[in-house]
Amino acid sequence: MSTTSTTGTTAQRDIFFVANEVDELGGVARWQTQMATLLAERGHRVTVVGIAPAGVPMDLGDAPPFRTVTLHAVRPPGRWRPRTLRDRADLAARRREAAREASVRQAVERLSAMFRQARPGAVIVVTQVWAMEWVARADTAGHPVIGMSHESFESSRRSSRFGRVQKYYKDVDRLLLLTQEDADLWVGRGLNNVGVMPNPLPFVPDTASPLTEKVVCSIGRLEYAKGVDMLLDAWAEVAPGHPGWRLRLYGTGPDEAELRRQCTRLGLISSVEWAGRTDDVPGALHGSSVFVQSSRGEGFPLVLLEAMATGVPCAAFDCAPGVREIVQDGVDGLLARPGDITDLAGQLGRLMSDTELRETMGRRARENVQRYSPKAVTDRWEELFAFLER
Repeated sequence: MSTTSTTGTTAQRDIFFVANEVDELGGVARWQTQMATLLAERGHRVTVVGIAPAGVPMDLGDAPPFRTVTLHAVRPPGRWRPRTLRDRADLAARRREAAREASVRQAVERLSAMFRQARPGAVIVVTQVWAMEWVARADTAGHPVIGMSHESFESSRRSSRFGRVQKYYKDVDRLLLLTQEDADLWVGRGLNNVGVMPNPLPFVPDTASPLTEKVVCSIGRLEYAKGVDMLLDAWAEVAPGHPGWRLRLYGTGPDEAELRRQCTRLGLISSVEWAGRTDDVPGALHGSSVFVQSSRGEGFPLVLLEAMATGVPCAAFDCAPGVREIVQDGVDGLLARPGDITDLAGQLGRLMSDTELRETMGRRARENVQRYSPKAVTDRWEELFAFLER
């Protein structure tokens, strides 16, 4: 049985997304759920495989159009690595390691069985490098394997994932990065199988924000990586010159209590709203006139795409290739030097004080971001699948 896609491709494929978790709350799972749905809607048979259960699961809905499988009942511990003769004599540790290894072998065999049962033309997409450790041990049955990194090269370089990307992705059929700049940097590390695949727009709203509310909106976890502490410092610089404007912070996280104390110390209680977690991102954006992102590092931030699709002009730290790939500085948004609080405050002030600038950049943002429309990005995936099948 086959179906014709919008790209002219006639293959109806078995597509496997293999990730750390099926539904862990966060950007990768949101992207994964969206891409699995888009490909299933084109007639492909899609399975999302998680290595372990999610710590904080997200809602996939009542009847997602794809199958889900989780290989381990609980998250497996890291491999035991004895360092001394005494460690090697630890029988209890050796038994635990043997049990862990047996569990991993069983999970790998389940994965292999799924791949062997897939029809010709199947594709395996590994969305996170930890999950690739299982796929690397599995029988992929001759199907193309696509690896992915959803973070910038620099963010990866500062983590243990840097070495694992080089180890586990060096022999996959294609390693996809979010921007050409990141891809070029990985080529410089000796990987010659790289390509580029951006994230699609999570949603395409029918209407744009009216940009009438004096609200600057931020959406993200309240944690160090998202730089909300720097945003509060920037707000302390810009807010006094713009009476009536409010900073509305959507999100929760481990740093919330300290950030609230910082807000109080800075005398910002009257102009900062703590809106908590929201499941209505379009509504949050429609109620704002400026979006701000103060992250210390990013990959290809979906929330910038969402804001621009809603016609909300963005001010953001230029902290990663993905940010400057999405926002064209001075055209459809404004970028500040990474970590430069005064620069971010200045860019916010420009948007807050100039109605015409907000409206012009919001309109351009809504137009320009269509290059990441779900159709455009899904077409690119279909073209890649067809290319790897040759």
